[in-house]
Amino acid sequence: MSTISIATAKEVFDLLRDDLAAIEQEFTRQSASQVEVITDIAHYLIAGGGKRIRPLLLLLSSKALGCTSEARIRLGAVVEMLHTATLVHDDIIDEADTRRGRPSSNTTWGNAKCVLAGDWLYMQSFQTALDERNFRVLELLISLTQQMVEGELLQMQKLGHLINEEEYFDLIFRKTACLFKVSMQLGAAITPGADASEETLGEYGRNLGLAFQIVDDVLDLTAAEDVLGKPVASDLREGKATLAVIHALERGTGADREAIRTVLADRSFERVSHTQILEILQRHGSLDYAMDTACAYAEAARMSIADLAESDAKRALLWVPGFVTSRDR
Repeated sequence: MSTISIATAKEVFDLLRDDLAAIEQEFTRQSASQVEVITDIAHYLIAGGGKRIRPLLLLLSSKALGCTSEARIRLGAVVEMLHTATLVHDDIIDEADTRRGRPSSNTTWGNAKCVLAGDWLYMQSFQTALDERNFRVLELLISLTQQMVEGELLQMQKLGHLINEEEYFDLIFRKTACLFKVSMQLGAAITPGADASEETLGEYGRNLGLAFQIVDDVLDLTAAEDVLGKPVASDLREGKATLAVIHALERGTGADREAIRTVLADRSFERVSHTQILEILQRHGSLDYAMDTACAYAEAARMSIADLAESDAKRALLWVPGFVTSRDR
């Protein structure tokens, strides 16, 4: 492992401030449509904020390779637009009422308009990417979109059912980690002569994305609603078995397993309370197991870029895994 120091949050922000602001402006510009409702929905979603971690990764990937092309700004907007489109569709599928502490877009504009707005955002992101005239960029984004749609369909098939760890990791790769991976790979795709770095950067993104989603799933079970910005334990209420739950199912007593199965099948806490589920998870060390797994993937992300040339961007990439595993929302 390199002895290079890990950047601080302030150093990372200072390094990327101007580029992230440019991406925000580009995202706003690209999401404007002649059809007013599309613009209204898109701008509502942009105003909802978010971590912008996917464009951040694309920026750091390209900076680590010495890329100064404006393509990094345009594609930063593309990956955030794709992510936003998935959130719109996820809220409709999950019948969610809130997102980031505000009413979800579908509660304001209705499912039909939001499905179409999400579709428009997908197509707009591809239109922007097409303007780059870079086949590798298109290959990455097409494969990514297929994986994400397959992941959503697979998850719908498994709702209310028990799954094993292998199935869980396949799902979270498709739904989350794949976009982290591609965000990193795009940095190489827009940098001439950087083909050899794409696999390394993609591995970093994959490991980081898995860590990110595992932490998300733990926070869904444990965080306070006012911090999380949405109802707690939404996954269980939607019939989704996440890593801590799978761990407890494999190690719990017959009564423990029955309690968890009841919540997954009922998709509610009417017969078994959220507090009872948390007690089961804590008794078997399942929450700690999930967080330890997330930290292991975060460290694997750091290790995967050990051979990358030392730079401020690399120091920032070494900071991101710690941010991912220590956040509270």
